[in-house]
Amino acid sequence: MTRALILAAGQGTRLRPLTDDKPKCLVPLLGKSLLERQTHTLKQAGIDDIQIATGYRSDQIESLGFSISINPYFAETNMVESLFCCSAFIRKEGDLIIAYGDIVYQSSNLQALLDCDDEIALMIDHKWKDLWSLRLENPLDDAETLMMDSAGYVTELGRKPQSYDQIEGQYTGLIKIRSDKLAELDAFYNQLDRSATYHGKDFKNMYMTSFLQLLIDKGWKAKAVQVNNGWLEVDSLEDIRCYEKMAEDGDLDRFYKVEC
Repeated sequence: MTRALILAAGQGTRLRPLTDDKPKCLVPLLGKSLLERQTHTLKQAGIDDIQIATGYRSDQIESLGFSISINPYFAETNMVESLFCCSAFIRKEGDLIIAYGDIVYQSSNLQALLDCDDEIALMIDHKWKDLWSLRLENPLDDAETLMMDSAGYVTELGRKPQSYDQIEGQYTGLIKIRSDKLAELDAFYNQLDRSATYHGKDFKNMYMTSFLQLLIDKGWKAKAVQVNNGWLEVDSLEDIRCYEKMAEDGDLDRFYKVEC
């Protein structure tokens, strides 16, 4: 059995005023919220055990009937802290999908992740630059490093790149952890030095990519499940305007096919 944990505790400040009165995952994209689109895709794949890690305006997510856990320090912590506020859910039986709350993805991308049986599977967009070029004047400004070995395992991610040579794809915010590794995942987090800094951030504000890099450096095998588009990230008002204009022009399908 596979379960899903959606990380949706943040305030989504770059989406204001849309997030003045709602969490980021409830912002609409093409008429439906990001959360509705993502949970539809998960349920279509037979994943019904879904928990939402919340913080900002958690009442609105709970009122929709979702199972939630709350990061009470959402305003002063980062995504890794929200993830491990859900330790009880993490330790349950079954593989675990971990997904950012501000993404949507096609069922084919999710299925590719589900089909991977490695310790960690990361959805990596090989054709990321096509989409970044539409969203940003200089794609390199917003991209992160991602390097793989000859067997397709990620060796480095999440740093500031100096050139496109350091980017063999983009990490998308969709992860699968194999069931037999989940107790070890929780234990690994709990033994980390709370007084250390991680890629320039204190422990409570560690980036997810920094945490994944720590696992890789410790010997965990993180397989790159490579896709060619088929997903969107919603980080700003400009993103929403861009995607909705593309949909109006009939051009969105080459990046993301709307499935609900």
